[in-house]
Amino acid sequence: MKMRDKLFEQGLRMRKQVLGADYVNKQIANADEFSLPMQVLATQSAWGLVWTRPGLPRKVRSMLAIAFVVARGKPEELDLHLQGAIRNGVTKAEIRELLMQSAVYCGFPEALGGFRVARAFFARQEGQGAKSGKGAARKSRKPNRKG
Repeated sequence: MKMRDKLFEQGLRMRKQVLGADYVNKQIANADEFSLPMQVLATQSAWGLVWTRPGLPRKVRSMLAIAFVVARGKPEELDLHLQGAIRNGVTKAEIRELLMQSAVYCGFPEALGGFRVARAFFARQEGQGAKSGKGAARKSRKPNRKG
């Protein structure tokens, strides 16, 4: 196996673990002759070379990715990284604190943009939880006032 192929395969595995196989498969399937080389480069470099390194846990890498996306003012990329962060064990409270701190270091407009995206993301997550019965279980914990 060529080094390039090995990097791609390692990166593809990591990318699917973090971002979800459905998303990654769709991105690669939708790539055309023009954009496929960029998918390969991103998978090899970001996911194959960096995310597979042993120096930081995936949770920390996800938190850094969120911070960098906010710092660059790229809210359109944030939803995807929020999803990956949740998969990697980052909590809603940790994401809120990360966004709070980003206001000081990255600017309030960038942090507020991050909060807008994160708020919509968590609203969707909670809505999906309610549809699957997870939300209903939370509601049933309220005390019964009839008795």
